[in-house]
Amino acid sequence: SNLQSAIVFPNKIATEQQSLMLVKRLLAVAVSCITYLRGIFPESAYGTRYMDDVCVKILREDKNCPGSTQLVKWMLGCYDALQKKYVSLTISFSYLKFIETFIYVSPLAARTITECYHFKFKYTHNGPLLDFSSKNKRNDSTITCADTKKASILLIRKIYVLMQNLGPLPNDVCLTMKLFYYDEVTPSDYQPPGFKEGECEGMIFEGEPMYLNVGEVPTPFHMLKVKVTTEKQRMENVDKGILKRGATDGPLQVLGVDRDDPEE
Repeated sequence: SNLQSAIVFPNKIATEQQSLMLVKRLLAVAVSCITYLRGIFPESAYGTRYMDDVCVKILREDKNCPGSTQLVKWMLGCYDALQKKYVSLTISFSYLKFIETFIYVSPLAARTITECYHFKFKYTHNGPLLDFSSKNKRNDSTITCADTKKASILLIRKIYVLMQNLGPLPNDVCLTMKLFYYDEVTPSDYQPPGFKEGECEGMIFEGEPMYLNVGEVPTPFHMLKVKVTTEKQRMENVDKGILKRGATDGPLQVLGVDRDDPEE
């Protein structure tokens, strides 16, 4: 019922259930790291866990911090959608900055986005997935647990490096979470626990957006991709070394426009 379980990589990801468990854990670690390193919640809202040899912070329900309890509930709702294979471009995690307007419209209309985190999930509907991410291997090689583990640890390390180098957020931010669905498989009335039907309003992004491909983690049954949109000026201190395109260890990619996924 919480996000606190240890992240254990099995020797082999043989079943969809094992894969799902790992993807849920990885999502919990990523969201926790982001909120922790962006200073959204106090230290007391996190526990410490290990992912292989990497020490990570994990959100927990802290009675003194209603926001962290709310986010844990949203995460559990997200797990529900993940389990049903409904979620596509999941959590658009926006820090919204309030604008003072003389005419009161609606709270949503009066916000601008200042930073977003996109977690996109892909699923296989019939058996294990072939490794379609690597350019250099033969196409028929299946994804091993070692591949998944290496990609997971790399993803979390990259999130850490990026968060530690991004310029600070404004003080008066608030956090929202949106789920997007694969319409062809999701019942029209489905809402996971803790979520309600959203208005799909276009939100205004403040400043000049910069799109970053943080990384992707394949398992034989799932694929998780993580992207960040932030204000360009916040990137000033980010060492361009971690942003080079196409280096061997797959560093962060800066995308002018996201052409990677036509369905987006």
